[in-house]
Amino acid sequence: MRVLGIETSCDETGVAVYDSDRGLLAHALYSQVELHADYGGVVPELASRDHVRKIVPLLDEVMARAGLSRREIDAVAYTEGPGLVGALLVGAAVGRTLAWSWGVPHVGVHHMEGHLLAPMLEENPPEFPFIALLVSGGHSMLVQVEGVGQYRILGDTLDDAVGEAFDKTAKLLDLGYPGGPAVQKLAVDGDPDKYRFPRPMTDRPGLQFSFSGLKTFALNTWQTSTQDARAKADIARAFQDAVVDTLAIKCRRALRETGVKQLVLAGGVSANTALRERMQQLVKEEQAKVFYPRLEFCTDNGAMIAYAGYLRLQAGERGSAGFHAQPRWSLEELVAP
Repeated sequence: MRVLGIETSCDETGVAVYDSDRGLLAHALYSQVELHADYGGVVPELASRDHVRKIVPLLDEVMARAGLSRREIDAVAYTEGPGLVGALLVGAAVGRTLAWSWGVPHVGVHHMEGHLLAPMLEENPPEFPFIALLVSGGHSMLVQVEGVGQYRILGDTLDDAVGEAFDKTAKLLDLGYPGGPAVQKLAVDGDPDKYRFPRPMTDRPGLQFSFSGLKTFALNTWQTSTQDARAKADIARAFQDAVVDTLAIKCRRALRETGVKQLVLAGGVSANTALRERMQQLVKEEQAKVFYPRLEFCTDNGAMIAYAGYLRLQAGERGSAGFHAQPRWSLEELVAP
C-alpha cells in the first residue's frame, strides 16, 4: 500500500509518500517561519493562505521524487486536527479531493497521533507499550501508549505549552522567532550558576505541567539584570535548565508509576540537545530506553501523517464521503482501528 500524507495543521506544509514494503519513499516540507517572524508568532490567516500557495508544488515535488504517478497511490491521509481550522481545511480539502478524483480511500489523521508514531519510521523503533513526552509549541503532555489508537493522557499543561514558553522567553530577550532554537543556541554560553529558576509543579505529586510562571520569572529576572549580552545568555541557560529539569522529573515519575521501560520524545521541543542529553542520562539511571524521531521529523511533517494514516487504512479504516477539520480534538477520543 502506498499512502500519500498531507500535513497542514499550523505553519508547516508537509507532504510525503509511505510504502508499506519499502518505507518512506519521499517527503518535502515548507516552513513558514520567515513569513511569521515579523509578528513573533503564527498569524492564522497568513498561514492558511500560504498553505494554499505551497501545497500543490510540494505534491508535484514529492510525487516526482518518489517516481510515482497518481495511479500508483493507493490511499490519501491528511491531518484532520487539532490545529488552526483554516490551515486544517486546506489539507483536508486537497486530500479529500485527490482521493475522490483518484478513486482511492482516504482517512483523517490526528496530528498528535502522527507525532507519537513518528519514531516508528526509524530503523530502531520502540515497541508498545511506551511512555511518550509530547512537547511542542501547542502541547506539553505525557501519554501512555498501549497501541495505535490506545492512548491515556497521564499529564498535560495547565497553561502555556513548553514551546510557547520558549517563544515568549525568546521574545522578551529579543532573540527572534522561533524561540526554541534561539534560546538553545544562546544558553550554551550561559553561566549555569548565575540564576536558578523554579521547577514548576515538581514539589507536589502528579504529572501535570505549568510553564507560564517560568516565563514571568524570566521577565522579572531580565528587568533586574544588567540587560546586556551576558545577562541574556545567563537567563537563557537558567530558563532552559529549568525546563529540562522539570520535564525529566515528570518523565521519571511516569516511568516509575507505570512500570513502562520505554520512553519516546516527540514534537518540536524534542529536538532540543540539552533535553535529549538529559533523557539519555535518565533512562540509563532507570534502566529504560529512549527513542526519538530524526530531527527533521520532530517538527510537523507529512511523513508522520502518511505513516499513521497507513496503519489505520491497513486495518480497514476509511473516511466518510465528506471531510472534516477538528481544531480541538483530544487524543483520548481516538479508538484503535
